[in-house]
Amino acid sequence: MPRLVGRAAAVRSPLDAVTARARRAWPGPNGSPGWDPPEPRPGHFGRRSKCEAVLPPSVTVPLRTTLIVAAVGLTLYVAYLLRTPLGWLLISTFIALALSRPVRFLSRRMRRGVAITIVYIGLLLVPFGLGALTIPPVLTQVEHFTQNAPRYATDVRAYIQKNRTLRQLQSKYDLGGQLQKKAAELSGRVGTAASVLGNIGLGVINSLFALGTILILTAFMLGGGPRWREQLLGRLRADRADSMRRVTDKVAAAVGNYVGGALAQALIAGVTSFIVMLIIGIPFRGPLAVLIALFDLIPLVGATIAEILVGLVTLSVAFPTATIIWTVWSIVYQQVENVVIQPRIQSRAVDVQPFVVLVAVLFGATLIGVIGALVAVPVAASAQIVIREIVRHREDSLMKGAVEAPQPDPA
Repeated sequence: MPRLVGRAAAVRSPLDAVTARARRAWPGPNGSPGWDPPEPRPGHFGRRSKCEAVLPPSVTVPLRTTLIVAAVGLTLYVAYLLRTPLGWLLISTFIALALSRPVRFLSRRMRRGVAITIVYIGLLLVPFGLGALTIPPVLTQVEHFTQNAPRYATDVRAYIQKNRTLRQLQSKYDLGGQLQKKAAELSGRVGTAASVLGNIGLGVINSLFALGTILILTAFMLGGGPRWREQLLGRLRADRADSMRRVTDKVAAAVGNYVGGALAQALIAGVTSFIVMLIIGIPFRGPLAVLIALFDLIPLVGATIAEILVGLVTLSVAFPTATIIWTVWSIVYQQVENVVIQPRIQSRAVDVQPFVVLVAVLFGATLIGVIGALVAVPVAASAQIVIREIVRHREDSLMKGAVEAPQPDPA
């Protein structure tokens, strides 16, 4: 004890004082106080830096705080400048994790490069096939609607004349005349809309460039991802490497399960919408159901956009009965999907509570938009996996320490 008192009296800096208090509280080999811990490694907390040896604490603490704040601010500013390529990198990582399972499955029967090529060909054929199946019927219906818009306006005007309340509004505001006038002008505005669409060609080219860049980054990640992971894990201790390997494997599985759950949810939306359209008698039910399933992959708003497009088609089928039925169905199903179907499916797919799934999607959509909504559930599942692994590692460390602790001699 006198040795410890003398050492505490010789403390010359707050860092040395912390070290001295830690040594006084450190248990000895047999439970006796005052045992010195091992000498700290270079750069460890217990050793004073050269700056602390030259400058007094009243200067080093504000200087260190200022440098840390400046470094954080500079990092955030650089991240803001690089937000576009960072977003591409995030999307590429998500796609690579989603495609890792089919690539791994095919790699057992062929070379990995061939497996990646086959998966990429299938990935590119899916949107082209869906586009060829859905776009022509939609364009046909739009053209049919524009050609028959004057007739629809005449029907609406006749319906107004049969209704007393609407007839009073008609006499005061001439609703039917205005509607028929706008309908007659609709076909003439199609050419104007086409010219507007032609002016956004540059934006389409930029989007295609971004898509190509994302696919190339994804290909590099699929080809070299496992090798990169093993090189990084080889620099860690064996127990830490095993823990990180389990985390990465579980994260990849969670992303793959999320994609499978999203596809199942889209299938439910497409099948149920097809049944409703069959009951109402909407034409082109198959392509429209595929369109709804495709848009349903976008959380929260995707199904709504597709249902609005289908609602435009219902204007040519038993208006207004079909339109009213479809509108009521769309509103009800959207609420059921957002509150019940999606949280249930994703909670089973990624082992996350339905409440957490719903909150994650809402937060992601609010922060980053559609991309945030898409990656919110995998990010929440990955965070849960990391937290569980940290807790498990600490429990294993405590158990190991309890087993290796020296037992007191029996009295």
